[in-house]
Amino acid sequence: MIEFRNVTKRFPGGALAVDDFSLVLPSRKTTVFVGSSGCGKTTLLRMINRMVEPTSGDVEIDGENVLQGDPVALRRRIGYVMQNSGLMPHFTVIDNVATVLRLTGVKKTAAHKRARELLDTVGLDQALADRYPSQLSGGQQQRVGVARGLAADPNILLMDEPFGAVDPIVRADLQQETLRLQRELDKTVVFVTHDIDEAFLLGDQVVILDKGARIVQVGSPSEIIENPADDFVAAFIGADRGRRALHLKQTPRGTVVVDADGRTQGSIVDVPDAVTDALLSEESVTKGAP
Repeated sequence: MIEFRNVTKRFPGGALAVDDFSLVLPSRKTTVFVGSSGCGKTTLLRMINRMVEPTSGDVEIDGENVLQGDPVALRRRIGYVMQNSGLMPHFTVIDNVATVLRLTGVKKTAAHKRARELLDTVGLDQALADRYPSQLSGGQQQRVGVARGLAADPNILLMDEPFGAVDPIVRADLQQETLRLQRELDKTVVFVTHDIDEAFLLGDQVVILDKGARIVQVGSPSEIIENPADDFVAAFIGADRGRRALHLKQTPRGTVVVDADGRTQGSIVDVPDAVTDALLSEESVTKGAP
């Protein structure tokens, strides 16, 4: 479990990035910080592994203050995945994945064995092991970054807008891989994004932030969609424009759930009975092919 207690961060020059932030991030769940650029979400994430030091307040992991130990040792036991992968260009894929293990004293043979296992875990072909980052696609590089973040089998995985630099098709694929990995590995994940759809897809707990990392609303995706805390949240998630409104549509392949923009959100078998009943009671079924 990760806990922020009255955390404030003021950078040199007086810029206030985080103002008295308190929150518990539950164990073995994915918490997503979402908000516009400059709201402090990345600063919060980097205070967990002490890449940024708080000006005041405490950050605790399982009751232990992260400021009390060695920051290098802390970082080596917390996985970190960043935008643009952050791979070392002069290292091969396998050496990039094995980096943290080698730094912690694991012998090269054992580190490479673990790295090859992780290539399978993140869905990468073993044939890529001896290539360099420049020889990979953007999506492949991000998968290598995820594998490196998982190399030391950390309990906590920090993901700082990891899919922001790839195209929409690759991004959707990486999002699904992230969901699969979380189901299989059961980590405590802290994910930063400015994309509310990504936040709702990946997050067990979604934290919507305003300037100074002020919490506007925190809850599950369903709780936020069904009951936005205020006009700011409604506008941020698109509820004020009917973007989250759903209806049923008959297609040649069966009934599907469609959002206000006409995009299919799932088939009728994917939707809880209560939601289906509510949609049908509102006579929202429309006819015709998509």
